[in-house]
Amino acid sequence: MNRQKLYWILQVSGWGIYALTNILLSIALPNNRVDITSIIALAAFYLFSTNLFRLVIKRYGFLSFSLNRLVLVVFTGIIILSFFNILFQIGLGKVFDTLNSRDLRVSVLSVNFLFAFLYYSLWSMIYFVYFFFNNYNNSLKYEAAINEIKLNHLRAQLNPHFIFNALNSVRALVDEDPIKAKMAITQLSNILRNSLIMDKKRLINFEDELNTVKDYLALETIRFEERLQVDIQIDPEAYDFNVPPMMVQTLVENGIKHGISNLIAGGKIELKARVKENGNLYISIVNSGKLSSVVSKRKHGGHGINNTKQRLKLIYGDKAYFKIYNKDESHVAVDIEIPTKD
Repeated sequence: MNRQKLYWILQVSGWGIYALTNILLSIALPNNRVDITSIIALAAFYLFSTNLFRLVIKRYGFLSFSLNRLVLVVFTGIIILSFFNILFQIGLGKVFDTLNSRDLRVSVLSVNFLFAFLYYSLWSMIYFVYFFFNNYNNSLKYEAAINEIKLNHLRAQLNPHFIFNALNSVRALVDEDPIKAKMAITQLSNILRNSLIMDKKRLINFEDELNTVKDYLALETIRFEERLQVDIQIDPEAYDFNVPPMMVQTLVENGIKHGISNLIAGGKIELKARVKENGNLYISIVNSGKLSSVVSKRKHGGHGINNTKQRLKLIYGDKAYFKIYNKDESHVAVDIEIPTKD
């Protein structure tokens, strides 16, 4: 339902309820001289005057005013509307011959003015609350759309980087061991197929992400041979979580490319995941190397660390935790904590 249609439904039904309520009261109260037609006419005036006020609000851009200015002009508008409402009520009394000298007393006019003021104030409050709520909701949708664009951009940066390194691994095997090269091509095709599927998703199951990591490590193990040792320890409860696609794989790749590959003797990469006491998923990645070399390489075009931080921030806000540091003189550690799916 569009906003225009909703507005008129609320307008007509609201002032219709006002008219019906006053008609029932006029019937229930004894010696009541108020004519039912005049009640309907007054409700129609409220409908007309509030809609006129709405047109003035839109015509002169009240909604873009500062809060102080908005309160002042709306208050002034309500005063003016209430004044003309009293004049209209007096006119109705003369037309339907229900006006007497008592109705023109200052005390009676003041009470009628107060009621009109309250009705217009209530209408204004509902109108502006709805506008600001709708505007806030649209802002959230806009922010979510911007975040989704950013996430898609980050994923687009990750995939070419991953494919390039994986193809280098395959190329290294073509001349040395054709059989292993065929096996590597099969593993690479599995990874690329999963990557195409994952690229359409904001989050994927941790087990699916882990399968991609294992395929990638299998490729790298073929290339590095005995220079690469792998240790994977996963708590079964970790499989209940969802994670950003290619996140863990990118960090593992980062550790091999910037850490282990720079060591003559190679090194070891450890991947551990468990559920903490607070219900969050804790992921630890430790690789041989030093953080200084990782940072130096990253400044020359690597996207892994920065992308991971940004993706976690966009998806989880401040609820996620990320830290990369030198665990000791010969190992770099990455700690990630992802909030519970609930």
